[in-house]
Amino acid sequence: MNAKVLLVEDNENLGYMLKEYLTMKYFQMDWVKSANEAMIFLKNNKPDLVILDVGLPDLDGFQLAQWIKKDYPTIPFLFLTARVLKIDVLKGFNLGAEDYIKKPIDEEELVMRIKAILNRTSKESDSVTNHIALGNYHFNKNTRILSSQNEERRLTAMESKLLLMLCQKLNQVVERSLLLNEIWGNDDYFSRKSMDVFVSRLRKYLAEDQNIKLLNVHNTGFILNVNPENN
Repeated sequence: MNAKVLLVEDNENLGYMLKEYLTMKYFQMDWVKSANEAMIFLKNNKPDLVILDVGLPDLDGFQLAQWIKKDYPTIPFLFLTARVLKIDVLKGFNLGAEDYIKKPIDEEELVMRIKAILNRTSKESDSVTNHIALGNYHFNKNTRILSSQNEERRLTAMESKLLLMLCQKLNQVVERSLLLNEIWGNDDYFSRKSMDVFVSRLRKYLAEDQNIKLLNVHNTGFILNVNPENN
């Protein structure tokens, strides 16, 4: 799997055992022993998952989880702790934990739970990555569907590529030559005329939202302008 996992555990024996076992299961493991070390690590690295003990020597795991959720909301975490009271379990889930595993642990079960979390969060991440919010529209670059509350339209491959490049530089000028070479493969007269037709189509498709303007910048390129104040 080769997923990157950060283990935050102050118990030397358990920390060492888990790091070695999960490494054997093909996870890329990093192990720190305090909340402060975890904060320093996360400022310079982005693991795919964080495993948190609650009883840490400085901040407790709940406080660290709050910090992670605030500063690194896309990083999933689970609790691995000896605290078994219902109030602690509920607190863990209320903080956004993907799972709450009570010690003593079954290592094979831990691996399966980790894989389930990574599989779920990976799919969620892919969904977000493929989905672009554009004013009152939603554009799925994977399915090439541009949708609003009133209609849904599947774009052609060329239309989709053009819209995606404009979205990648939202509210910025995208040079005409860049679009032509990336999408049409050349910058000749016929390609320029073809691109103008495609730009006109996209203007019509986006006309429902008055806060979206696909503007022509004379002798330079195009800018897909979205008014953020009204979206």
